[in-house]
Amino acid sequence: MTGGIIAFQGTFGAYSDLACRQARPGWTTLPCETFAEAIAAVHEDGADAAMLACENSLAGRVPDIHALLPQSDLFIIGEHFLRIEHCLMGIPGATLHDAKRVHTHPVAMAQIRGLIKETGLKPVVEFDTAGAAELVRGWGRKEDVAVASSLAADLNGLVILRRNVEDATHNTTRFYIAARTPPDLPARMPECMTTVLFRVSNQPGALYKVLGGFATNGINMTRLESYMLDGSFAATQFLLDVEGHPHDPALAAALRELSFFAEQVDLLGVYRASPFRRRTTDQANRDHDAADTARTGTPVMK
Repeated sequence: MTGGIIAFQGTFGAYSDLACRQARPGWTTLPCETFAEAIAAVHEDGADAAMLACENSLAGRVPDIHALLPQSDLFIIGEHFLRIEHCLMGIPGATLHDAKRVHTHPVAMAQIRGLIKETGLKPVVEFDTAGAAELVRGWGRKEDVAVASSLAADLNGLVILRRNVEDATHNTTRFYIAARTPPDLPARMPECMTTVLFRVSNQPGALYKVLGGFATNGINMTRLESYMLDGSFAATQFLLDVEGHPHDPALAAALRELSFFAEQVDLLGVYRASPFRRRTTDQANRDHDAADTARTGTPVMK
């Protein structure tokens, strides 16, 4: 589909907005105040898909998505990884020497401690990163700067004073792309991901039994998240991401074993794995080989 509409939680210029533009070039992005509103926009035909942040390499999981997605009646049709590159920005003509206060979201503020220590800027927490950029534009003061995406700077006519001011270079957010209907993917498609929601009783060995089939069938689990169901201590619900297509013999066998031992199993999505996964794996292998070479003095032969 070309020229569709994709909803996201946040305002124009937010990192989720940037993720939408990267994953769906040419689509119209639709800002929503909450994740629930972004999901509702898809159901009410206001959007063709929703970009939903699900986890971050520094902050961990996004709790709202774990609560909303299972009840949303949407299918995960894709994933997108966004490298979070914080930019320090101010009004035209401002310099870092002029700045006295830095405005941004509390999570972003916690990720720029090095910048704050170096510059002595007074941290001021705002409701989101793109909103902080809007405030700085509205105030028109050289003393106030914001930390947000480069997209937020472009949309608000701000100048970037310094790029990549984040403390950690691996800061990355993963998004689920959700829609009303699942994609028509060929069976045994390479580099495929499957997301499953399942429930187990709170008994000794319950989780061991339901996950045993993935180990015996050689299925790689990339994510396993647990949370209580409706505040109950008697049962636990899990969200599981695994590599492979449900029609692959190995994954099909693992899912049959999961269904046998679990109290409830729901398939939330089958979708193409992001190329980011391959790049990350390749880089990890190169780093591992370099470490082995440094330790032994002998290059790793491939």
